[in-house]
Amino acid sequence: MAILDSLLTWFMKKRIHQIELFMKYPHDVQEEWFQSLISSAEATEWGKKYDYNSILTPEEFKNRVPIQDYNSLKPYIDRMIKGEQNILWPSDIKWFAKSSGTTADRSKFIPVSEESLTECHFQGGKDMLTIYFNNKPESQIFCGKSVVLGGSSQINSFSSDSYYGDLSSILLRNLPFWAEFKRTPNLEVTLLPDFEEKIEKVANITIHENVTNLAGVPTWNIVLAKKILEITGKNNLLEVWPNLEFYTHGGVSFKPYREQFKKLIPSDNMYYLENYNASEGYFALQDLPDSEELLLMLDYGIYYEFLPIENLYDENPQTLGLHQVELNKNYALIISTNAGLWRYMIGDTIKFVTLSPYRIQITGRTKQFINTFGEELIVDNAEDAIKKASESTHAIVKDYTAGPIYFKEGEAGAHEWIIEFEQQPDNFETFCKILDQTLREINSDYDAKRYKNMALQFPVIHNAPAYTFFQWMKSKGKLGGQNKVPRLSNNRDYLEPILDIIKK
Repeated sequence: MAILDSLLTWFMKKRIHQIELFMKYPHDVQEEWFQSLISSAEATEWGKKYDYNSILTPEEFKNRVPIQDYNSLKPYIDRMIKGEQNILWPSDIKWFAKSSGTTADRSKFIPVSEESLTECHFQGGKDMLTIYFNNKPESQIFCGKSVVLGGSSQINSFSSDSYYGDLSSILLRNLPFWAEFKRTPNLEVTLLPDFEEKIEKVANITIHENVTNLAGVPTWNIVLAKKILEITGKNNLLEVWPNLEFYTHGGVSFKPYREQFKKLIPSDNMYYLENYNASEGYFALQDLPDSEELLLMLDYGIYYEFLPIENLYDENPQTLGLHQVELNKNYALIISTNAGLWRYMIGDTIKFVTLSPYRIQITGRTKQFINTFGEELIVDNAEDAIKKASESTHAIVKDYTAGPIYFKEGEAGAHEWIIEFEQQPDNFETFCKILDQTLREINSDYDAKRYKNMALQFPVIHNAPAYTFFQWMKSKGKLGGQNKVPRLSNNRDYLEPILDIIKK
C-alpha cells in the first residue's frame, strides 16, 4: 500500500500544476474545450442537425443551437435508453443518472458517457483529494478508509445493455479497482436499495473500521452518524473513529448543518471541503479552507455559458461567456458537456465572487424561489436568514421548506415556513422575528412587499416535530442518495403534504 500511496501523491502534485494553469489561462482552456466538444460531436445525429462541422465560434454555436432543458432533450435521451447510439454523443452511452435534484415525482435520466465519468466526475473526486493534500500535506487519510453513502442502481426496463441509478451509485460501480482498497463497506452493502436497511448495515460494519474520511450529502451523513452513536453508545464520532479528519460534502448548502457537525465531530482539526457536482457534471469545488467560495473547474469537458437571471424568461435569452460575467450577479448555469448535453440549463443559479480566478457561490435554483408577490426570494437569501436567526437564538436547523400563502379577500399574502430543529431556539418567537428582519435587510424587494404589511404579512412559521421531513421523504421513496428537501417553492405543492404529516 505504501507504493500506491506514493503514486497517488505524485499524481496529486502533478495535478496541482494543471489546476494552476487553467486558473491562469481560463479563457484559452474554455475555448479549447469548446472546439473539442463541437468537433467530437460533428457526426452525431445532433451534430448533423445543427451542422456542427461549420460552427467555428461560440457565437455561431449560440445563434444556431437553442437553449435546452430536459423536456427538449428527452426524445433523444429516450432513444439512447433503448439502445440507440451516436445520437447526442459519439461514444456508446450505457449509464443514465436518475436525477434527484428535486423531490418531484417525475424522474429525469441524464446520460453519463465514459468521457464524463473519467474526465469530469472522477476527475472532480480526485481533485478534491488533491486540493486537500495540497492544503494539508501532513494528512493521514490514506492510512484508513472512506465511507461514502451511495444510492442504488439497477438494470432499467428498456434495454439489457443500459443501466440507471443515482449518480453516486453509478460512480461507485465504475470506480477504479484501487479505490476499493480505500473504501468501506463493500459495494453490495453500500448500494442496498432500502435506505434504512443500508444505514443499519453501514453503521454496524464501519464502527469496526479505521475511518479517516467521509463523503456525501450532509442530510444523510447525519442520519448515519446518529445511528452509529445509537449503536455504540458513544457521545460523538471521534470516540468511534479517532482518526477522522476530512469530510467532503455537497448536494445542499452546508450552512444549516455546520453546527450539527461540530457537535458530532468536536474537533478544530476536522477539515471540511464542499463540492458542486450533479448528475449533469462536476462543476466546482472549494479550494480554500474556511471559505464559501468554489473554484469553477474549467477543464472537465464542460463548456460554460451564463444567463443573467433577469433575462431568464426572455423570448430569445442571450447568454454570456466566461469573459463577460460580472461580480455578484445571479446567473442561470448553461452547460455543454462530454456526455451530449448541449446548451443545457441545469436549473441552478450561481454568482461570481472573484474573477481571477473564477470562483462562484451557488445561490439557488431557477425553479426554487418564491416570487408570488414580486419579492424575488432565492435560496441564498433564505440560507442567510436561517443562519442569522439560528446564531442569534442558539438554534440548529435540521431541515426547512417555504412557500406562499396566497392573497385572500381583504388580506395580504405571506410566506409559510416549516422548520425542523435539531436544537430548539432559546425563543422561537425571536427566531421568527430575526428571520423576517434579516430577509428584509438583504432583499429589498421582500422588504418593499413587507412595508406596512401591504403585500406580505409577517411569515407563518411552523416548528415541526422531529422526523417530519424524514417521514415525508420516506413517503415519496426519496431517502438517501442525492435526494434533498426543496427549500423554496413558488406554490404550495410541498407545503400541503408536509403540513398533513404535522397535523397527524
